[in-house]
Amino acid sequence: MAAADVQEIRATSYVGFDSITQQIEHKLLKRGFQFNVIVVGQTGLGKSTLINTIFASHLIDSKGRREADEPVRQTTEIQTVSHVITENGVRLRLNIVDTPGYGDQVNNENCWDPIIKYIKDQHSAYLRKELTAMRDRYIQDTRIHCCLYFINPTGHSLRPIDVIVMKKLSEVVNVVPVIAKADSLTFEEREAFKQKIRAELFHHSIRLYPFDTDENDEEEVHLNETIRNMIPFAVVGSERNVIIDGKSVRGRKNRWGVVNVEDETHCEFVSLRNFLTRTHLQDLIETTAQIHYEAFRSKQLLALKENARPQQAS
Repeated sequence: MAAADVQEIRATSYVGFDSITQQIEHKLLKRGFQFNVIVVGQTGLGKSTLINTIFASHLIDSKGRREADEPVRQTTEIQTVSHVITENGVRLRLNIVDTPGYGDQVNNENCWDPIIKYIKDQHSAYLRKELTAMRDRYIQDTRIHCCLYFINPTGHSLRPIDVIVMKKLSEVVNVVPVIAKADSLTFEEREAFKQKIRAELFHHSIRLYPFDTDENDEEEVHLNETIRNMIPFAVVGSERNVIIDGKSVRGRKNRWGVVNVEDETHCEFVSLRNFLTRTHLQDLIETTAQIHYEAFRSKQLLALKENARPQQAS
């Protein structure tokens, strides 16, 4: 019988299966959640600072200079930092993957390859565990759920290397572009820059997260459209507190005054944080499994099948 033909019936008395959502929540709370994010962008754009600001915790050390005469410290290889953050009884294991600043060298040919390889390696590791005869009950998930892509606030246009890297990343991971250190632009420059970037992304057919699916209701479709019209998020990160109108807020001072990171009239940090943690966290995880990993899995299994045919024929 087709699902459309099944008649919906209301129970004449209370049965209790409506508590299944509470049962699921109880199990999930005991197990905890995991979120894996990779940060990509050239050196000096405040990648570490923004991550620390989003999760209101000091998770990774900034590579910025502490003194004016101190040389810039760079990430020279892909590094993973793991933390468990607790909020109102919910445990989130957060894995942050910090990548070397790409595009900093004279010859930047294929400088994105190690990042793409790392993302695919996580898919490969998960697939191997999934295909094991005696697999674990809960497979440790290191697949990358989100890529925060940092754009230099030049106010002009995307660099050719940005176009190439975002195009390649979008094929394997959920890419969320952000304009770093957006307080270096005026509001007019910022809006014009955002429009240029959206036009370039459209021109080069770069498909960024979020994606609409048949399962989305009208409210979710509207929310996704609002986010797409806002991307790239123009953000400012800061772990320092400054005093504004007698109140201590996270922000930074510049020559024009004080930027309040959490003031939506100053930057789009709050919109980015809410998007990543309050509205789309679970969808980022599900999209990774259902779209990016599934595409990788299908390709690998088809390749295994094709490789097995010549051996069977012989």
